[in-house]
Amino acid sequence: MEKLQYISQGNTIQEQELHIRKALDNGIKWVQVRWKNAPENELISLCEISKQLCSEYQAVCIINDHVGLAKEIDADGVHLGLNDSSIKEARLILGENKIIGGTANTLEDVLQRINEPCDYIGLGPLRFTATKEKLSPVLGFEGYQEIINGLREQSIEIPKIFAIGSVHPEDLLPLQEIGIYGVSVSGAITKQPSVINEFKKVMI
Repeated sequence: MEKLQYISQGNTIQEQELHIRKALDNGIKWVQVRWKNAPENELISLCEISKQLCSEYQAVCIINDHVGLAKEIDADGVHLGLNDSSIKEARLILGENKIIGGTANTLEDVLQRINEPCDYIGLGPLRFTATKEKLSPVLGFEGYQEIINGLREQSIEIPKIFAIGSVHPEDLLPLQEIGIYGVSVSGAITKQPSVINEFKKVMI
């Protein structure tokens, strides 16, 4: 599984597509299509375009929230928030071979995601981010360490956890030393797609 995920940004279908294209041009291999409050027909179009682009670039295409849409366009999988469809329901719809990711903010959330089970966990936020309207409590590096320690104390194998929330290249090594698998990045890549290379340079 890739260690760097791009979560798409943009207020219009044109902005979204442009940012996804730029991320792919700069070497991203995992795109999560995320466009909250989008008109349904435009979201469908964007997801279809994104799936085609990702296929051309041999990148993974994940759809945020919309399980039915992910199935309809044969995306590689779906990412679900804590208030979205259940992992179990998504698995029944998508089948065993698709990737299902889940959001978490606390140790309890992580344990829930492990038990459901999902293929990876987006855990955050690391810091304050303007990307999300309803932001969960900020974890900081200490919060990630406490959650990993909590899993180890219970002798639970550490799942593939991705840090999210205003993550920068210099955060990657400290996070991986804690036991975090990878990072999901939105704003930094949208603003400067070439930063993808900076992330890749410091990946373990």
